[in-house]
Amino acid sequence: MQSHFSLIWESVADSVPEHVALIQGERRISWRDYEDRAARLAQGLIDTGLSHDSKVGMYLYNSPEYAETNFAAMKIGGVPINVNYRYLDDELLYLLENADIEALVFHSSLGDRVARVCDRLPMLKAMICVDDGPAEDGSMGPTTGIPYDTFLAQASGTAKTQPQGDEIYMLYTGGTTGMPKGVMYPLNAFTEFFMRGFPPMIGLPPFEDAAQFSPAARQMVDANTTVVAMSGPPLMHGTGCWLGLMFPHMLGGTSVLLENRGFKPEEVWSTVECDRVSQIIIVGDAFAKPLLRALDTEPDRWDTSSLKLMISSGAMFTTEVKRGLIDHVPELAIADVLGSTEGGMGQSIMTKDTPPSETAKFTLLPVARVLLPDGSREVVPGSGEVGMVAQGGMVPLGYYKDPEKSAKTFKEIDGTRYAFIGDMATIDADGTINLLGRGSNCINTGGEKVFPEEVEEALKLHPEVADALVFGLEDERFGNRVAGVVSLEQGGSAKAGDILEATRKLLASYKLPKDLLVVPVVPRAPNGKADYKTAKSMMADDQRIDRYK
Repeated sequence: MQSHFSLIWESVADSVPEHVALIQGERRISWRDYEDRAARLAQGLIDTGLSHDSKVGMYLYNSPEYAETNFAAMKIGGVPINVNYRYLDDELLYLLENADIEALVFHSSLGDRVARVCDRLPMLKAMICVDDGPAEDGSMGPTTGIPYDTFLAQASGTAKTQPQGDEIYMLYTGGTTGMPKGVMYPLNAFTEFFMRGFPPMIGLPPFEDAAQFSPAARQMVDANTTVVAMSGPPLMHGTGCWLGLMFPHMLGGTSVLLENRGFKPEEVWSTVECDRVSQIIIVGDAFAKPLLRALDTEPDRWDTSSLKLMISSGAMFTTEVKRGLIDHVPELAIADVLGSTEGGMGQSIMTKDTPPSETAKFTLLPVARVLLPDGSREVVPGSGEVGMVAQGGMVPLGYYKDPEKSAKTFKEIDGTRYAFIGDMATIDADGTINLLGRGSNCINTGGEKVFPEEVEEALKLHPEVADALVFGLEDERFGNRVAGVVSLEQGGSAKAGDILEATRKLLASYKLPKDLLVVPVVPRAPNGKADYKTAKSMMADDQRIDRYK
């Protein structure tokens, strides 16, 4: 069997047809029905004129239809394209044009935006609408969109995967600035990366042959040991889709999708109990702190005994929060994965029996290196030298339709290809990596360099601070000054000055924010990543109280 996600999933469906593949609330979709619905959607796309390398947009909230569309696009040798459901007209049009979208599957509540841009997309051959009711303002989608189930019913058959070997997988990543970029991987190599990486996460050896997954899935179903994974972040982001959907499905696991479109910790814990979730995917403190707060408030409300693994990626995860979660769920292992859409670099694992690691400290993966900014040599462990992280392993082909950016980010050193996305770090004498932050976010204030992540973590050590974002603002005297916004724990009453006085004991004075604003909620995207644009706009509002200079 070739190394191809949809081939593996087809074989798993043949092996465990009766097992549940997808859960969302009362919806239960078996592997038999999951594969059949994806196959009908795939055939419908072929009937419409799509083929090998066609791009299929998923402008969808978390839903079984998202998973089915992802599967179907791969079946035809096409490319599933994640489309951020927060995008408004201009952003939506840009991505659909940039990605060369030929078919778009969208929720009806987002249809008014689709209606305003679809006429400007000459490559668009099919619009398929998943009915989730009207938008908040009562508007509905375009009348030309074919209802999803009708599209499946009209398909001339059921398509099976017939790979040609040159398929790509692509994920659009937005970052904190600039327009989103399509990160391209060779699909066969990307699948093999998952084949080797996922089984060890659940105590199995790496798989070297795609044919191993089908019998392994049958064995796990018979032993009642299949993975039941729940994604906290949206599937439109890599962390949610890869870890919450694509990983577990390789071994016949079940992907559990939350019903609410906002993150509600009570719903998470209730779903863990109801569906016996064994793995949960989150994005750092933005998800973990509310989850911990719910357990602290009602420690005996939920049965969490099924939960064995929590995986976090994409944002800082504070040591104290990890420890608190393990106190409530003693058998829980917490894997804090350091990486990005473009590559991986480190990880840390915490259980009740292992000494806790410090926040932002990771074991450097064998495929990663830390080089001096000029690339002349590797950083010497224990030297205190600040270097840039070179991420190896499964390195992308490049950015879609952006060779200039690709050349700057992906480089070959000593015969090995690496991704340089701007992360800076030091290395301790024992080889531990200390992540400082993204070089592009580094604040040069009066000639001193300040990494926002370091300051954020110091601010969050205050007992009443729930979340923090730090950034630079233009300053006539210093060039840039350090500024930040913080939100408080429920019931907190700390003032900005109090927080800074406590933080002063932890950081050099030049790293302390000159402006600090207490806000109701620190602005973040649905995946937990920082929304610096909104945070800076908050600082621009001089009418806000509790500002400290």
